[in-house]
Amino acid sequence: MRLTMILLGCGVAAGVLIPALLLIDGATRPGYSLWHNGASQLGTGERGWLQTANFVIGGLLLLAFAAGLRRALPPGRAAVWATFLLVVCGLAAVVAGIVPTDPALGYPPGRAEVVTTAGRIHGLAGLVLFVALAAMPLVPARGPHGGSRGWTVYSRWSGALVITFAIAAGVAFRLDAQGVVRPAPAGLLEHAALVVGFAWITVAAARLLRRNALREV
Repeated sequence: MRLTMILLGCGVAAGVLIPALLLIDGATRPGYSLWHNGASQLGTGERGWLQTANFVIGGLLLLAFAAGLRRALPPGRAAVWATFLLVVCGLAAVVAGIVPTDPALGYPPGRAEVVTTAGRIHGLAGLVLFVALAAMPLVPARGPHGGSRGWTVYSRWSGALVITFAIAAGVAFRLDAQGVVRPAPAGLLEHAALVVGFAWITVAAARLLRRNALREV
Protein backbone atom coordinates (compact mmCIF):
# COMPACT_ATOMS: atom_id res chain seq x y z
CA MET A 1 0.00 0.00 0.00
CA ARG A 2 2.84 2.40 0.85
CA LEU A 3 4.49 1.80 -2.54
CA THR A 4 1.18 2.42 -4.29
CA MET A 5 0.79 5.72 -2.46
CA ILE A 6 4.29 6.81 -3.49
CA LEU A 7 3.64 5.92 -7.12
CA LEU A 8 0.32 7.78 -7.12
CA GLY A 9 2.08 10.76 -5.57
CA CYS A 10 4.33 10.82 -8.62
CA GLY A 11 1.22 11.64 -10.66
CA VAL A 12 0.56 14.73 -8.55
CA ALA A 13 4.21 15.75 -8.86
CA ALA A 14 4.24 15.35 -12.65
CA GLY A 15 0.91 17.10 -13.09
CA VAL A 16 2.18 20.15 -11.20
CA LEU A 17 5.86 20.17 -12.25
CA ILE A 18 5.57 20.09 -16.05
CA PRO A 19 3.08 22.94 -16.66
CA ALA A 20 4.33 25.07 -13.76
CA LEU A 21 7.92 25.03 -14.96
CA LEU A 22 6.82 25.67 -18.54
CA LEU A 23 4.84 28.75 -17.51
CA ILE A 24 7.45 30.13 -15.11
CA ASP A 25 10.32 29.62 -17.52
CA GLY A 26 8.31 30.98 -20.43
CA ALA A 27 7.32 34.10 -18.52
CA THR A 28 10.94 34.85 -17.55
CA ARG A 29 12.88 33.68 -20.63
CA PRO A 30 14.38 36.59 -22.63
CA GLY A 31 13.04 36.67 -26.20
CA TYR A 32 10.33 34.09 -25.52
CA SER A 33 6.60 34.84 -25.67
CA LEU A 34 3.96 32.69 -23.96
CA TRP A 35 1.46 34.14 -26.43
CA HIS A 36 3.47 33.40 -29.53
CA ASN A 37 5.96 30.57 -29.00
CA GLY A 38 5.23 26.90 -28.42
CA ALA A 39 6.08 25.12 -25.19
CA SER A 40 8.57 22.84 -26.94
CA GLN A 41 10.66 25.83 -27.99
CA LEU A 42 11.68 26.27 -24.35
CA GLY A 43 13.85 23.21 -24.90
CA THR A 44 16.05 25.32 -27.19
CA GLY A 45 17.99 28.54 -26.73
CA GLU A 46 18.93 30.02 -23.39
CA ARG A 47 18.14 27.70 -20.44
CA GLY A 48 17.04 25.00 -22.88
CA TRP A 49 18.49 22.38 -20.52
CA LEU A 50 15.84 23.31 -17.97
CA GLN A 51 12.94 22.19 -20.13
CA THR A 52 14.84 19.13 -21.30
CA ALA A 53 15.09 18.11 -17.65
CA ASN A 54 11.45 19.08 -17.09
CA PHE A 55 10.13 16.84 -19.87
CA VAL A 56 12.41 13.91 -19.01
CA ILE A 57 11.82 14.00 -15.25
CA GLY A 58 8.12 14.70 -15.75
CA GLY A 59 7.86 11.79 -18.18
CA LEU A 60 9.55 9.42 -15.73
CA LEU A 61 7.15 10.57 -13.00
CA LEU A 62 4.25 9.81 -15.33
CA LEU A 63 5.60 6.30 -15.91
CA ALA A 64 5.80 5.80 -12.14
CA PHE A 65 2.24 7.07 -11.83
CA ALA A 66 1.17 4.55 -14.48
CA ALA A 67 2.54 1.76 -12.28
CA GLY A 68 0.62 3.15 -9.31
CA LEU A 69 -2.53 3.52 -11.38
CA ARG A 70 -2.38 -0.12 -12.42
CA ARG A 71 -2.06 -1.16 -8.77
CA ALA A 72 -4.81 1.16 -7.53
CA LEU A 73 -7.57 0.63 -10.08
CA PRO A 74 -9.82 -2.42 -10.08
CA PRO A 75 -9.15 -4.90 -12.91
CA GLY A 76 -10.94 -4.15 -16.15
CA ARG A 77 -10.69 -2.67 -19.60
CA ALA A 78 -10.76 0.92 -18.34
CA ALA A 79 -7.81 0.26 -16.03
CA VAL A 80 -5.79 -1.26 -18.88
CA TRP A 81 -6.50 1.62 -21.25
CA ALA A 82 -5.87 4.32 -18.64
CA THR A 83 -2.53 2.76 -17.74
CA PHE A 84 -1.55 2.30 -21.39
CA LEU A 85 -2.33 5.92 -22.29
CA LEU A 86 -0.41 7.17 -19.28
CA VAL A 87 2.64 5.10 -20.31
CA VAL A 88 2.37 6.52 -23.83
CA CYS A 89 2.15 10.04 -22.41
CA GLY A 90 5.20 9.50 -20.21
CA LEU A 91 7.32 8.01 -22.99
CA ALA A 92 6.31 10.81 -25.38
CA ALA A 93 7.36 13.41 -22.81
CA VAL A 94 10.76 11.74 -22.36
CA VAL A 95 11.36 11.64 -26.12
CA ALA A 96 10.23 15.25 -26.50
CA GLY A 97 12.74 16.21 -23.82
CA ILE A 98 15.68 14.28 -25.24
CA VAL A 99 15.09 15.27 -28.88
CA PRO A 100 14.84 19.08 -29.24
CA THR A 101 12.51 20.86 -31.62
CA ASP A 102 13.59 23.15 -34.46
CA PRO A 103 13.82 26.96 -34.26
CA ALA A 104 10.49 28.54 -35.22
CA LEU A 105 8.44 31.72 -34.88
CA GLY A 106 11.51 33.80 -34.15
CA TYR A 107 12.80 31.70 -31.27
CA PRO A 108 15.60 31.26 -30.42
CA PRO A 109 16.40 34.82 -31.54
CA GLY A 110 18.81 34.99 -34.46
CA ARG A 111 18.47 31.30 -35.37
CA ALA A 112 17.39 30.33 -38.89
CA GLU A 113 14.10 28.45 -39.11
CA VAL A 114 14.90 24.98 -40.46
CA VAL A 115 13.23 21.57 -40.48
CA THR A 116 15.41 18.69 -39.30
CA THR A 117 14.95 15.00 -38.57
CA ALA A 118 15.21 15.75 -34.86
CA GLY A 119 12.49 18.35 -35.22
CA ARG A 120 10.20 15.86 -36.97
CA ILE A 121 10.78 13.27 -34.24
CA HIS A 122 10.03 15.88 -31.59
CA GLY A 123 6.88 16.92 -33.44
CA LEU A 124 5.67 13.31 -33.60
CA ALA A 125 6.34 12.86 -29.88
CA GLY A 126 4.42 16.05 -29.17
CA LEU A 127 1.47 14.86 -31.25
CA VAL A 128 1.40 11.54 -29.38
CA LEU A 129 1.59 13.41 -26.06
CA PHE A 130 -1.42 15.59 -26.86
CA VAL A 131 -3.48 12.64 -28.15
CA ALA A 132 -2.77 10.71 -24.96
CA LEU A 133 -3.55 13.75 -22.78
CA ALA A 134 -6.89 14.16 -24.56
CA ALA A 135 -7.81 10.47 -24.46
CA MET A 136 -6.90 9.72 -20.83
CA PRO A 137 -9.74 11.70 -19.22
CA LEU A 138 -12.29 9.94 -21.43
CA VAL A 139 -11.36 6.45 -20.21
CA PRO A 140 -12.26 6.82 -16.50
CA ALA A 141 -15.30 8.85 -17.52
CA ARG A 142 -16.73 5.58 -18.84
CA GLY A 143 -15.13 3.16 -16.40
CA PRO A 144 -16.75 1.69 -13.26
CA HIS A 145 -14.22 3.57 -11.14
CA GLY A 146 -15.19 6.94 -12.62
CA GLY A 147 -16.96 8.11 -9.47
CA SER A 148 -19.48 10.93 -9.30
CA ARG A 149 -21.30 12.53 -12.20
CA GLY A 150 -19.33 15.71 -11.55
CA TRP A 151 -16.06 13.83 -12.06
CA THR A 152 -17.37 12.30 -15.26
CA VAL A 153 -18.39 15.69 -16.65
CA TYR A 154 -15.07 17.25 -15.63
CA SER A 155 -13.14 14.42 -17.29
CA ARG A 156 -15.06 14.67 -20.55
CA TRP A 157 -14.65 18.43 -20.71
CA SER A 158 -10.94 18.11 -19.96
CA GLY A 159 -10.41 15.68 -22.84
CA ALA A 160 -12.45 17.84 -25.21
CA LEU A 161 -10.61 21.02 -24.24
CA VAL A 162 -7.17 19.45 -24.62
CA ILE A 163 -7.84 18.33 -28.19
CA THR A 164 -9.61 21.61 -29.07
CA PHE A 165 -6.78 23.78 -27.77
CA ALA A 166 -4.14 21.55 -29.37
CA ILE A 167 -5.80 21.67 -32.80
CA ALA A 168 -6.32 25.42 -32.52
CA ALA A 169 -2.64 25.83 -31.60
CA GLY A 170 -1.62 23.91 -34.73
CA VAL A 171 -3.83 26.12 -36.90
CA ALA A 172 -2.47 29.27 -35.27
CA PHE A 173 1.10 28.08 -35.83
CA ARG A 174 0.40 27.53 -39.54
CA LEU A 175 -1.26 30.91 -39.93
CA ASP A 176 1.69 32.60 -38.24
CA ALA A 177 4.32 30.70 -40.25
CA GLN A 178 2.53 31.65 -43.47
CA GLY A 179 2.29 35.27 -42.45
CA VAL A 180 -1.52 35.32 -42.38
CA VAL A 181 -1.82 36.23 -38.69
CA ARG A 182 1.16 37.62 -36.76
CA PRO A 183 1.66 37.13 -33.92
CA ALA A 184 -0.89 34.31 -33.69
CA PRO A 185 -1.68 32.89 -30.21
CA ALA A 186 -0.12 29.49 -30.95
CA GLY A 187 1.80 29.50 -27.67
CA LEU A 188 -1.17 30.53 -25.57
CA LEU A 189 -3.35 27.77 -27.02
CA GLU A 190 -0.68 25.09 -26.68
CA HIS A 191 0.05 26.03 -23.08
CA ALA A 192 -3.70 26.00 -22.36
CA ALA A 193 -3.95 22.42 -23.69
CA LEU A 194 -1.04 21.34 -21.49
CA VAL A 195 -2.40 23.06 -18.38
CA VAL A 196 -5.84 21.46 -18.80
CA GLY A 197 -4.39 18.00 -19.47
CA PHE A 198 -1.91 17.99 -16.61
CA ALA A 199 -4.44 19.55 -14.24
CA TRP A 200 -6.65 16.53 -14.89
CA ILE A 201 -3.72 14.19 -14.15
CA THR A 202 -3.07 16.04 -10.88
CA VAL A 203 -6.71 15.80 -9.78
CA ALA A 204 -6.99 12.13 -10.84
CA ALA A 205 -3.86 11.22 -8.89
CA ALA A 206 -5.07 13.16 -5.83
CA ARG A 207 -8.44 11.37 -5.93
CA LEU A 208 -6.75 7.97 -6.08
CA LEU A 209 -4.41 8.95 -3.25
CA ARG A 210 -7.37 9.92 -1.09
CA ARG A 211 -9.24 6.74 -1.96
CA ASN A 212 -6.28 4.53 -1.07
CA ALA A 213 -5.62 6.46 2.12
CA LEU A 214 -9.21 5.81 3.23
CA ARG A 215 -8.82 2.11 2.46
CA GLU A 216 -5.68 1.96 4.59
CA VAL A 217 -7.52 3.56 7.48
